[in-house]
Amino acid sequence: MTTLLSINNYYYYRGGAETVFLEHNRLFQEAGWSVVPFAMKHPQNLDSPWSKYFIDEIEFGERYSLREKLIRLPKTVYSFEARRKLARLLNEAKPDICHAHNIYHHISPSILSLLKQRAVPVVLTLHDLKIACPAYNMLAPDGICERCRGGRLHNVVVHRCLKDSTVLSAVAMLEAVLHRLLGTYGNCVGRFVVPSRFYIEKFCDWGWPRSMFSHVPNFVDTKHYRPQYAPGKTFLYFGRLAREKGLVTLVRAAAASRSRLLLAGTGPHLTELRELAEQLNADVSFLGYLTGDSLHQAIRSARAVVLPSEWYENAPMSVLEAYALGKPVLGARIGGIPELIHEDETGLGFVSGDVASLSATLRDITERPDEIIEDMGRRARLWVEKDFTAALYQNRVVSIYRELGVSAPIDRQAQASA
Repeated sequence: MTTLLSINNYYYYRGGAETVFLEHNRLFQEAGWSVVPFAMKHPQNLDSPWSKYFIDEIEFGERYSLREKLIRLPKTVYSFEARRKLARLLNEAKPDICHAHNIYHHISPSILSLLKQRAVPVVLTLHDLKIACPAYNMLAPDGICERCRGGRLHNVVVHRCLKDSTVLSAVAMLEAVLHRLLGTYGNCVGRFVVPSRFYIEKFCDWGWPRSMFSHVPNFVDTKHYRPQYAPGKTFLYFGRLAREKGLVTLVRAAAASRSRLLLAGTGPHLTELRELAEQLNADVSFLGYLTGDSLHQAIRSARAVVLPSEWYENAPMSVLEAYALGKPVLGARIGGIPELIHEDETGLGFVSGDVASLSATLRDITERPDEIIEDMGRRARLWVEKDFTAALYQNRVVSIYRELGVSAPIDRQAQASA
């Protein structure tokens, strides 16, 4: 039996990256692999017999004492604890390959050199821009930012790009400088998996060799998604309520177009968005955090799902989830979002950060006949069933494992359906 070491900071369904990580694990377990997770301890973690090896919890934004901060901050740059605990896990599990996801700021990249020393090939899925941008999202307080290109990493501190904090931004800079000097990513990662073509082009623009990247789109297991094609009357955003998500623009556009808007999620901008909606007399309802059937029902009841992002999104799972439930997507033309929208077929694009453009798009979809919206939802579902399946994802990933020298079996049923 082939053993996969699967690594991510969190071991519960928290966001898009965790969904990909955990669904990846499930997919390979069902194909007969032995999947060994390595993550951070957390009260919401799923059960695992390997949790005894997990590292202690580190959470940015928590109110730690000064002593606790002094203990935790160095770990975010280079975690000796993670190396020590992973070494013990490797002794027991003896994995054939490692597939890592988000490891920054918690587990830290310190584990990558250990895996290389143990001759365990490493695949790293890039859910964000961290290997280029110390703050991971190429977003400064004044908007999209690429000032650190060419090694000018001090800019992350100058502009306080990480949570508007000089200290946290300095830690991020130190981490980036250290791991560049050590060659951690270039020397220890066999292949980077990237869900969007946009990100590959951006990394190459920043000097990374194209040969290190493989484009592997995310997937949804459509058997778990029951579509409803009949369009509702409301527009829905679901996800984190944060500045980079463009929700101020969305609320303003909803008010200008007199559209009914639902926001599902929590985040640091919740209070600001509530106040803005009240100020503009916008028809906005805040649903709080939804998951599972509750979230699916909210999506099924919508006319369309909206992604008004104002940063370089990668390949949002929310697009594929909306499609799987039979709903078109209205997406900002930024980052990898345009790759996931067939204009006038599965959704519409609009200018990122532009209230007038988004408002016009909301009116457009509102005024189109229901049968047109329904047809867009059906086209979206068919696209997911054709190009974003679990079987295709598994085949693409297994091909990469084999290129790295791993004798990787594949589930026959998945192979037949690919």
